Amino acid sequence: MAYATKEDITKLYGADELLRVAEDEANPGQLDEAGVTAGLANASAEIDSYIGVKYPLPVSVVTPTLERLCVDITLYRLALKAGPRTDEHRTRYEDAVSLLTKIAKGLATIGVPADQEEQTDPDFAAGFYTWERG
Repeated sequence: MAYATKEDITKLYGADELLRVAEDEANPGQLDEAGVTAGLANASAEIDSYIGVKYPLPVSVVTPTLERLCVDITLYRLALKAGPRTDEHRTRYEDAVSLLTKIAKGLATIGVPADQEEQTDPDFAAGFYTWERG
């Protein structure tokens, strides 16, 4: 399950931005729907690789934070294929990875109210996230 949709991308950054990074090469002016769907799935998998140490997967509640992270990662990855990405794409991607790293370390959450959070056993999380950059 993807944490965002094509409509979420359009809502946050506009249809022109989405078309700019995901134009169908065979049909100029048309959106590469399959590419966008794959991009959203790949971004969601990247998010899971971070948050899976703190939350059981799949996450049952898609929060605005997860949606925005998915959109920013998707646009960055799609822009790689479309040609030169902008500094804004890179900054949004780096900000997303920074927040995901904080979530994985327990310094931030995905935005689920504390009484609804589904956290894994601390020993489980520690077993899968023991490496730290030094």
